[in-house]
Amino acid sequence: MSTDKEKLNQLLEKVNEIVVALNKISEDLRSVSASMKSLAVGQITQPTAAQAPATGDVSAKQRSLDDIRMSFPEELEARLSFEDKGDYIIIKPKQFLGSENFAKIASAVRGMGGEYISAGKDSHFRVPNKKA
Repeated sequence: MSTDKEKLNQLLEKVNEIVVALNKISEDLRSVSASMKSLAVGQITQPTAAQAPATGDVSAKQRSLDDIRMSFPEELEARLSFEDKGDYIIIKPKQFLGSENFAKIASAVRGMGGEYISAGKDSHFRVPNKKA
């Protein structure tokens, strides 16, 4: 009876090790997915020379608040508030982001031609409303 119990405990330990490994892989995949999404957004929002509008073309395309919102993974979007301020869309964190989430958001914002504005409690990300 004790050998059966030992074998069950060993199996349980191995299953727990597998679960831990799978959770780590899942976290890594989420991180890679978010990085790839922000890279894709950067490529979409930064036109190549062939795609860039002619200098005489004054009608630059407007970005909607939803376009900006959809540029972020769902788990990050839930931590942010978005506000249309005319020329810019302001993105403010609703809670502490941590360095990894901040970096992901900053990368996506830079990919859209935006920037981080450091202003103490009023710090925010700012993305231009018009596509270049």
